[in-house]
Amino acid sequence: MSFSSNVKRELLHQFGEESSSNLAELTAIINLCGQIEKNDDGFCIKIHTENVLVARKFFTLMKKNFNIDCSISVTRNSQLKKNRVYFLSIESNKSKDAAEKIRNMCFSNSGGKYKYINEDIFKSVCSMRAYLRGAFLAAGSLSEPEKTYHLEIVGTNYDYCVQLKAMLAKFGINAGYILRKEHHVIYVKEGEKVADLLNIIGAHVSLMDFENIRILKDMRNNVNRRVNCETANLSKTIAASVKQIEDINFIKERFGLDYLDKSLKEAAMLRIKYPDLSLKELGQKLNPPVGKSGINHRLHRISDIAEQLMEGMKRKND
Repeated sequence: MSFSSNVKRELLHQFGEESSSNLAELTAIINLCGQIEKNDDGFCIKIHTENVLVARKFFTLMKKNFNIDCSISVTRNSQLKKNRVYFLSIESNKSKDAAEKIRNMCFSNSGGKYKYINEDIFKSVCSMRAYLRGAFLAAGSLSEPEKTYHLEIVGTNYDYCVQLKAMLAKFGINAGYILRKEHHVIYVKEGEKVADLLNIIGAHVSLMDFENIRILKDMRNNVNRRVNCETANLSKTIAASVKQIEDINFIKERFGLDYLDKSLKEAAMLRIKYPDLSLKELGQKLNPPVGKSGINHRLHRISDIAEQLMEGMKRKND
């Protein structure tokens, strides 16, 4: 089961302490999965979803808020044969008060063409949390945190996404927006902000799992960075050592190490004897010991002398 599915399964059992919170969560599900259809007796509010968790949560919230049962039907998706599609409906002639209240909360007109977030929900922190919980349950997804941090909610239209972004901003979460194949999507990519949102919607068990994964990823990344850094430094040290030894051997074979003054000769002999030591370690072998910059200066002088001697021999041969 995916991480996103685990979050939604946890949210299935989360309910607000206030009736207004439960109504806000119900409104979110209707905003994102519902529509109004006219019929001979008035109108019908229908919920269409392929997620059984959304269907179960909607049914429970309707019972909690209005003490009514929804009509439920299940079909198979014509394109994806294995997927069930759940339809839950509320007939206005059977539950007039509930249907009217839901229509007024979720839709700007009787035709149900424009869905929006009722501004009353913004007045309560608990209601906003509940609405975001319902929005994620109905139309949200979360990538596997082992791979990347990416949480998104697919909205119904651009104006709806603007409202949802404004709600998230009240909690300090600046969500992005993208139009993807005619779908209006808001997303959160920072790991810290994804964790904040999981906390806001009440997915506390999933939040702990998410944070554990983040900690392990950070540890692995830190170890990898350190290993890469040490590998790069080792490669650099070996390459420098090889060049230094080549210059020293050139002087030794052509002119002898006595060509160098005492301090340079001592440094040259140590470098040949200890080719794998770092500059700091090599400097400690001198008597008296010198620092990294001191031994580095001496080896640079040896390389300069070797280059001058090579250049002189070249001009002489020319």
